Amino acid sequence: MTRLSAANMKPFELNWINREDGVFLRTFLQEKSISKRALTDIKFSGGFISVNGKEVNVRHVLRAGDAVRVIFPPEVPSDGIRAERIKLNVLYEDDVLIAIGKPAGMSTIPSREHPDGSLAAGLLGLYEEREIAATAHIVTRLDRDTSGIVLAAKNRHVHHLLSDMQKKKLVYRRYEAFAEGMFSDESGVVDAPIGRRDDSIIERMVRPDGQFARTSYRVLTQYDDFAHVEVKPETGRTHQIRVHMAHIGHPLAGDDLYGGSLRWIKRQALHCGYLSFPHPLTGKNLHIAMSMPEDMKKMIH
Repeated sequence: MTRLSAANMKPFELNWINREDGVFLRTFLQEKSISKRALTDIKFSGGFISVNGKEVNVRHVLRAGDAVRVIFPPEVPSDGIRAERIKLNVLYEDDVLIAIGKPAGMSTIPSREHPDGSLAAGLLGLYEEREIAATAHIVTRLDRDTSGIVLAAKNRHVHHLLSDMQKKKLVYRRYEAFAEGMFSDESGVVDAPIGRRDDSIIERMVRPDGQFARTSYRVLTQYDDFAHVEVKPETGRTHQIRVHMAHIGHPLAGDDLYGGSLRWIKRQALHCGYLSFPHPLTGKNLHIAMSMPEDMKKMIH
């Protein structure tokens, strides 16, 4: 695929009307969450800041009613990810965000073991088709064999805003899973630190010196050999849900890495089916849903 040059792509811009006299432009932009790094990129990498149509620097003093415009530098996709034309299941999209329904078996980003066919590569292909000047800013990752919603930003600034929202626990994710065994309690919270297993570069485990991790769960339906559970991770550690459910004696069906059986399904029975967050620019609450894939539905039937 021929990569478009940044000059052929449409830059991302933001516009505001200032409401107060005597405000330094730098202060105004910081209040709009424009980071110092972003201001440096704008200054040296082809961006543009104007007030009432005239280019100014950040020491400019604003007056009430001034029109502030920020044009961010065009982004050049990373050479480490090759754009691919992949049919993506777009669940939500606007000028700055996109949410994709990822099937099990698709990597979120390329890896040495799976260099092709990633969601990130598909996003780059989509951006090239639409002449969007962006690289693949993945906000919420999923394991290769976990299905569900993946959120991405179309520019570096919105990625920064969403990452900050994640730290403030404003990005809410809810999963469905099938966990093995009979649950004695209808709901619970697993509060156990997670770290890498010493003899593996992939596997994680609960260990005293691990990172803080907390997961809540609720049993939706108890079957003979497993339960359909709703799971809400309060932190974002690698393999968190899988490790925590195995830790309490209920490994996910199909998750043979952590003790699950391949009797019913050939991958971990885990699906991110709901995502909600306030839009980083408008503040409007967004709610995105995706139904369980067929391999998990078959377990119920």
